[in-house]
Amino acid sequence: MSAENIKEVVREKYGQAALRVKAGSGPCCGAPSATDGCCDPITTDLYDTAQSHELPEEALKASLGCGNPTALAQLTEGETALDLGSGGGLDVLLSAQRVGPTGKAYGLDMTDEMLALARENQRKAGVTNVEFLKGEIENIPLPDNSVDVIISNCVINLSADKGRVLQEAFRVLKPGGRFAVSDVVVRGEVPDEVRKSVLLWIGCIAGALQESEYVSKLVGAGFETINIEPTRIYKIEDARTFLTGNDIDVDTIAPQVEGKFMSAFVRAVKPRGACCGTGCRNTVPENA
Repeated sequence: MSAENIKEVVREKYGQAALRVKAGSGPCCGAPSATDGCCDPITTDLYDTAQSHELPEEALKASLGCGNPTALAQLTEGETALDLGSGGGLDVLLSAQRVGPTGKAYGLDMTDEMLALARENQRKAGVTNVEFLKGEIENIPLPDNSVDVIISNCVINLSADKGRVLQEAFRVLKPGGRFAVSDVVVRGEVPDEVRKSVLLWIGCIAGALQESEYVSKLVGAGFETINIEPTRIYKIEDARTFLTGNDIDVDTIAPQVEGKFMSAFVRAVKPRGACCGTGCRNTVPENA
């Protein structure tokens, strides 16, 4: 499947997820309703009540992540944060609380339905230091050296060009800026049957990078001080849950993915002496 086809399938499925949230049902990581519950091992129990109780319920329901980057990223007053693939806006709204009125939190998403949901959640929350941008994470619509912290929640693994995403992240970060994302990462070999499944790609599994490959791509983009910290390692029971209903022989495949997929917090830093990455440019944000 081509990169463009993957992008369109992701766009369609996450648009459907946003519409299901607005209709009052859960999104299940963008998968069809027939597989409701498929992503429970990855997306559940990520946010505590103290973090999210003041935000709209729809923001929490639309969270399709695999971690909680706002709890792990070091955000301080006055900083500018960017969430890649911001979905319903939960992590953006949480970041806005952390950076305060003198800071700014951007959310970037390519899906019109998710952007509409995020902006409605922003309105309900009454948060003013937030801006949601329409665009693709492979082509971030922000100027060079303009962001202090980049966060993301189980989105980079969905891209067919992860190297480009990391190069763009490096470009828009200020010197000394931090890359602090939650993502699904792989340790060991994964069956081709899983990799080739589009549904599992949309479900945050099939597009995940090997741990060593993730580090290599971060280094290639120019980052340093790289660290990958596992936050949740999926066991065979979890594998059975997210493989069921996807036309896969679960009994055969599940043991082969035991312990190989993990949610991880990926950290890296743009060197203070760096300016920007390859193909630097200034791009004025354009709202959808």
